[in-house]
Amino acid sequence: MTQTSLQTKRPRGRLTKLMWSLGLLMLVTFALPVGYSLVAIGDPSVAATAPPETNPRANYWRAVRDGVSGYTAVQGQAADVLIQNGGKNWRQLRNGPVATFGAWLLWGILALLVLFHFIVGPLRVEKPLSGDRMPRWSLGDRILHWYTATLFIVMAATGLSLLFGRAVLIPVLGLDAFGAYAQFAKWAHNYLGPFLLAGVFLEVLFWFRYNGFKRHDLTWLKRFGGVFGSHVPAGRTNAGEKIWFWFIATVGLVLVGVSGLVMDFPIFGQTRETMQIANLVHASLAILWTAIAFGHIYVGTLGTPGALDGMVKGHVAKEWMETHHDLWYQKLARDGKIIPASELETPEAQRKIRAGGAAGLEPGAE
Repeated sequence: MTQTSLQTKRPRGRLTKLMWSLGLLMLVTFALPVGYSLVAIGDPSVAATAPPETNPRANYWRAVRDGVSGYTAVQGQAADVLIQNGGKNWRQLRNGPVATFGAWLLWGILALLVLFHFIVGPLRVEKPLSGDRMPRWSLGDRILHWYTATLFIVMAATGLSLLFGRAVLIPVLGLDAFGAYAQFAKWAHNYLGPFLLAGVFLEVLFWFRYNGFKRHDLTWLKRFGGVFGSHVPAGRTNAGEKIWFWFIATVGLVLVGVSGLVMDFPIFGQTRETMQIANLVHASLAILWTAIAFGHIYVGTLGTPGALDGMVKGHVAKEWMETHHDLWYQKLARDGKIIPASELETPEAQRKIRAGGAAGLEPGAE
C-alpha cells in the first residue's frame, strides 16, 4: 500500500469513527429517559412516588406566567408580578394583525388612488379662468392647518417607522443606524404628540361652525361629490370635507389622542395591561387615520387642481369656487368678495384674503 493511499484512508476512517460515536451518544441520550419511564410504569413504588410533572422548574415558571405573584423589593404597581403574560400577547397582536393588515390598508389605499387618478382623472374646472379670485381661507386658518399638517406628517412617519422598522428599515440601515434613528423617532413621537393634539383641538374649536351637515350635503354624497360629471351643491365646506373633519374630531382627537396620552404620561396609575390596550388602539386607528389622510392629500392637490391655492395663498380662482362650492360662491358674490385680477395686490384685496371671506358671517352660516 502506498503512502498516498494511507493518507487517503486515514481521514475517512477517522470520519467514520466520529459519526459512529455521535450516533451512539445520541442513542444513549434518548434511551436513558425512555428506559426510566418504562421502569416507572412497571414498578408501582416508583410510580407512586413520582411527581405529576418531571420538571418542577417548568411548573414554577408556568405559575409565574399565569400571574401568580412573587416578591420583589421594588415598590410600585405590579412590582410583585415577575412575568407579565399580556406582554407576549400584545407583541403578537402588534407585530401580527395590526402590522399586517395595516400595511395592506396603506398600500391598498395608495393603489386605489393611483388607479382613480389614471382612470377617472382629476376634477377640473371646465370654464376658462378669468383671473378673478375669491378669498378661501384666512391667514389664521392657514397657519393652523399647516401647523397640524406638519406635525401629523412627522407623527405618521415616526410612528410607522417604529412599527415596521424591524421588518423594513433594519435590513436597509443595519442595527446600529436603525437603533440611533429609532431613539430619535421615539423621542420625536412622544414629545411632539401633545402639540399635534393641541393643534387638532384648535381646528375642531375654530372650524366647528363650518362643518354642520345640511340638506344639500346628502345630494353631494349621493352623487359621489361630482366625480362622474354631475353638478353637486356645496357650501363653504363640502360633505367630504365635513366627514374628514368629524373623523379627526372623534377618532383622531379622542381615540388616537387619548390613547397616545395614556402611553405618553404613565404617571396616573395606568397598569401595563391598560397601556398595552392603548398601544393597540393607538396603532390601529392611527394607521386608519393615515390611510384616509392619503385620500385627503390627493383630493387637495392632484385630485382637484386649484384647491391647494386656498391653503397656500388664501384665495382661489372665481371659476373654481363656482364649480366646487357654488353655495359659498353665491354668498361671497352677494357680499362683494370677488377680487378682480387687476386689484389682487391692493390693500383692500389683501384684507379680504386675510379674513378668508368669513367676516360678517354668523356662526354656522353657509
